[in-house]
Amino acid sequence: MGRLTVTNVSRIFGKKGSAPTKALNNVNLEIKDKEFVCFIGPSGCGKTTLLRIIAGLDTPTTGEILLDGTKITIPDPKRGMVFQEYSLFPWRTVIDNVAFGPQMQGLKKKKAREIAEKYVEFVGLELFKNSYPYELSGGMRQRVAIARALATEPQVLIMDEPFGALDAQTRNMLQYELLEIWDKKNVTILFVTHSVDEAVFLADRIVIMSARPAKIREIINVDLLRPRDRTGPEANILRNRILKLLAEEREK
Repeated sequence: MGRLTVTNVSRIFGKKGSAPTKALNNVNLEIKDKEFVCFIGPSGCGKTTLLRIIAGLDTPTTGEILLDGTKITIPDPKRGMVFQEYSLFPWRTVIDNVAFGPQMQGLKKKKAREIAEKYVEFVGLELFKNSYPYELSGGMRQRVAIARALATEPQVLIMDEPFGALDAQTRNMLQYELLEIWDKKNVTILFVTHSVDEAVFLADRIVIMSARPAKIREIINVDLLRPRDRTGPEANILRNRILKLLAEEREK
């Protein structure tokens, strides 16, 4: 199961002697198992901070986050994370990068490699399993990062602008591939993006964050059948609604 409950989460940063910065302000959110949720909001509003807390990489100043009723306090293989910068080990081949997570879970090298083989094939990179990251395109590197996150069999896949650095064609291709992965693996996906088009194309729900300190401005249900028409009238109506909300936040 991958059901998340975010309750009264705030996060304040600041060193002794300096003015504190409030990144999150009393965020409350329920995320259903196997749901695809996109987060969008002004730059620097706290979207990444919220995802880092859900991943266990940061702690809230107040409030708590539960995964299936258990409080999140530290990183855990149940929550895989994919970053924009790929964060692959340059000295490891594709197969060894993907095997890293299972090895850290205590599996023997042979078993970890068997799991890695499965996920490298799953993302269509079996012909490049012995390549190093520098030998791959940006889109291929991001597929490796996704495979590595999936190799620990997470309940929740957390993605922080994973396609933001890619060209438009590669980005669109990986969006389709991610939806196929989501459908096959039945994993909950939390996805931060600055692209309204991307959010409308991918999400079951879109969480609109306010300017810092971030709180939830609005949650929009995306009741469009998949595969979605990026330029269809219903998508355009949603897109314009979200753009209007974001513009109002910038004007504050």
